Amino acid sequence: VHLDDTKRPTKRLASLLDPVPGAYWFTFSRLVFLANVAMFVPLGLFFVLLLGRSRWWLSILLGVAMTVGIELAQQSIAGRVSDPRDVVANSLGAVIGTLLALLLTASKARRIRREARLSTPSAV
Repeated sequence: VHLDDTKRPTKRLASLLDPVPGAYWFTFSRLVFLANVAMFVPLGLFFVLLLGRSRWWLSILLGVAMTVGIELAQQSIAGRVSDPRDVVANSLGAVIGTLLALLLTASKARRIRREARLSTPSAV
């Protein structure tokens, strides 16, 4: 199924912003960039929850690898265009998701470490 540009949600949103005064800087390409960032935030968050906080770096690596894989696959699909800006935006989304997961799980991780220290008999 091929949508014409007027039916794409990002194009519709961009056309809604056209008449808004002061929104001239919010171009279609910026909207697509932000959409790509937002699309990969949950992925970074999910990978940290799946792999654990100690492997946060692997979450970022997997996010970057997935976006590179997607962009490489798009080169062989008719009508699709591979864009390096998508790799940057998607990778940024994975990093933001990873940082968000680390932030959201920080208090629980501290509590677990504190409880582990208290339950371990000290060697006196």
